[in-house]
Amino acid sequence: MAKIHITDTILRDAHQSLAATRMRIEDMLPMAEKLDKVGYWSLEAWGGATFDSCLRFLNEDPWVRLRKLKEALPNTKIQMLLRGQNLLGYKHYADDVVDLFIKKAHENGVEVFRIFDALNDLRNIEQSVKSVKKHGGIVEACFSYTTSPIHTNEYFVNMAIEMEKMGADTICIKDMANLLLPYTAYELVRQLKQAVNLPIHVHTHNTSGTGEMIYLKAIEAGADIVDTALSSMANGTSQPATEPLVATLAGTEYDTGLDLGLITEISEYFKKVAAELKDEGFLKDKAKELDIRALQYQVPGGMLSNLMSQLEQQKASDKYYEVLEEVPRVRADFGYPPLVTPSSQIVGTQAVLNVLAGERYKIVTNESKGMLKGEYGKLPGDVDPELRKKIIGDAPVIEHRPADTIAPELDKYREEAKEYAKCDEDVLSWALFPQVAEKFFKARKAEELKLDENILDREKNIHPVV
Repeated sequence: MAKIHITDTILRDAHQSLAATRMRIEDMLPMAEKLDKVGYWSLEAWGGATFDSCLRFLNEDPWVRLRKLKEALPNTKIQMLLRGQNLLGYKHYADDVVDLFIKKAHENGVEVFRIFDALNDLRNIEQSVKSVKKHGGIVEACFSYTTSPIHTNEYFVNMAIEMEKMGADTICIKDMANLLLPYTAYELVRQLKQAVNLPIHVHTHNTSGTGEMIYLKAIEAGADIVDTALSSMANGTSQPATEPLVATLAGTEYDTGLDLGLITEISEYFKKVAAELKDEGFLKDKAKELDIRALQYQVPGGMLSNLMSQLEQQKASDKYYEVLEEVPRVRADFGYPPLVTPSSQIVGTQAVLNVLAGERYKIVTNESKGMLKGEYGKLPGDVDPELRKKIIGDAPVIEHRPADTIAPELDKYREEAKEYAKCDEDVLSWALFPQVAEKFFKARKAEELKLDENILDREKNIHPVV
């Protein structure tokens, strides 16, 4: 029997893609015991944008969230999304920071580390893979799937072969923008199964409406694990729904063995959470819609909701489709980077500026300049020399692994954070998001002082000073 395993994304990518990563830990814990009984291969519950969102918007310590989830899910592997040398931030960090982050993430509860690089530059995942192996986690190395004149099945199969040599435990096809058409998925998975001796994990969204068909064809070709989301937060820019796939495979050679009744019960609970997120203005109806134009724009789920928010803030929502049409043009100009964090934000923001300014590259972000300088790694394709000169002038283009020239940083971050940091986890929060972390730590300190004062007041009432 070729049992298919399921990773459910309800605790991370589902709400990141549909509701700007606003689900709180108190929304998750009531269903943790039941989620833990389902028998998922893993629950994706950390990483991606959750770390930033916890600190910036939800007044949560992401490390505390992770520990609570681990305690509540003792029988299920917690999986995180890790951006290689970027970790969870938007720049490269020194190797000592990467190593400590992975050590602490594993100690606090992460078992499966899904590691990728936005440009598919394998030099940018080397240290992460080494650190996960060193600290005892599971390495799920993945390539960011995209389509372009450069990105062929052969390109991705060669990447998978190199990942296996690096020490990967599983290989993931990360189809973040739902571009992997079903028959292409069949052929790619078939070729991967012939080329490597590792489980193949397939991740897609349902932005263009092809997600379920992608999974069926991938499973028929030999895929071992697929990502789904409970139906209450599935489809559209999120993952295909869990329940229909479990029902479809039941009684076949691919039977997941999961209890559809239990899954449905859990999904009913998350319907209420989704309704609350919608009432708060975070879950947009547009994000749930299917749009075949996603195949043209190549925009991933989380990026779509971010573009909507950016344009709303600029009172330019009417420019939405104009911006979507500009995205692939900017992407081609930049050497066809896959559109995934942080390259999706860089290309997307540049597309917004090109449209709103009324002239292409009249305003250029520092991140766009950095991408063309090679600060994020090697771009997959060539960049027009004239455009590069227009944007970065005569600045040299980096040819080496970007992190090779980053000196050890931990001591610097420990010094910067010493007023607030109580542990290595706090130092790492500061390293990733210094301004956001400082604000969070100040609020935490004020809350602790208030709590101490309340305790003192109660003690005075109990033992009045005579």
